[in-house]
Amino acid sequence: MKSNYRNTSLGCLPCFLTVCPEIGTHSCENNILKYFLGKHTIPKPHPPVVGEVTHHSIQLSWDLENTAKRKGPQEQWLKISIEEEDPKLHTYGTIYTGYARQHVVEGLEPRTTYRFRLKVTSPTGECTYSPAVSVSTTREPMSGEQLHRAVSMNDVEAVLNILQGGHVKVDVPDKLGFTALMVASQKGYDGLVKILVQNGTDVNQKNGSGKDSLMLACFAGHLDIIKYLREQGASWEVRDLGGCTALHWAVDGGHCEVIEWMINDGCQVDTKDTCLEWTPLMRVSAVTGNKDVASLLIEAGADVNVKDKDGKTPLMVAVLNNHEELIQLLLDKGADSTVKNEYGKGLLEMARGFHRHSVVILLEENKRKLNENANFPPPALGSQAREVTK
Repeated sequence: MKSNYRNTSLGCLPCFLTVCPEIGTHSCENNILKYFLGKHTIPKPHPPVVGEVTHHSIQLSWDLENTAKRKGPQEQWLKISIEEEDPKLHTYGTIYTGYARQHVVEGLEPRTTYRFRLKVTSPTGECTYSPAVSVSTTREPMSGEQLHRAVSMNDVEAVLNILQGGHVKVDVPDKLGFTALMVASQKGYDGLVKILVQNGTDVNQKNGSGKDSLMLACFAGHLDIIKYLREQGASWEVRDLGGCTALHWAVDGGHCEVIEWMINDGCQVDTKDTCLEWTPLMRVSAVTGNKDVASLLIEAGADVNVKDKDGKTPLMVAVLNNHEELIQLLLDKGADSTVKNEYGKGLLEMARGFHRHSVVILLEENKRKLNENANFPPPALGSQAREVTK
């Protein structure tokens, strides 16, 4: 009898022990015989052992053959499968099959419970299953993306939790290169600005275009944040990649209260950018045409006849951009209407060339008044006094 079952297709006894090591030892010939006769099944394995668990992966391991070493070709080994339960259908699907001793299940959802079981298959096709094991993935670790999401929503509690967790740097930039402080300053979130500063943010850090939080707050018109950033060391002298200062950006934003406070706080009203040599007044002429902002700058001492690197004045730029109210203001404040560009073209020629019909009428009327004043100068002060005595 021994000679019959020792020479089966599974090979010698040691090789059979590799297939089913838990049946017994070399003396368990009756059990082995029962196995071949179909009266004995593969021993039921233990559930897989849970190893490292993250927010997106679970490590599972097993050791079914610790009582006998694997021998012979691989096809004579026990084959292991990992099956995962479908929580809705309560059925299992195979996610791994092979001869390894562990497997990492990846691509999982954070804070989600999963159920797994082992399936052990013999070379003859017989199989058995382990009890299922339940394991939950961890919560997703805090990231810069979550910090920026919380800041954008003005969620003070979430921002505090993320920063206190210590896993996210306070100055981590978003996809556009903005720090959390830049976003909060631009949106006017006073409370978050103070929290971020208290947690060590750099008030002078710049984004990809060279703008800092102070510039963004000035453009958006958030005066309280501007004052606070100044107290924390933000400078008026910082320039972006285009050479513009915070005052240039405040002018673009058009917030007169902010501009007035900035000038009183020491901003140079005629500071030029380093690219086009535009003053803030020149930017008004080129960008917004805001008459109120221009009037504020002029009252603060802005030069109405300043020239950029190409020799253009605020009046010339206002003509090119069709800012009629600003043109009238500049003329009233003493802007030189006889100035010419680098090609020898005067204001009227420029207006006609760009089809600024209303501006042409305005300039012609101004020219007429200048000619009248030249032909009929006002009487001397002495003659006015004599007329009064009569």
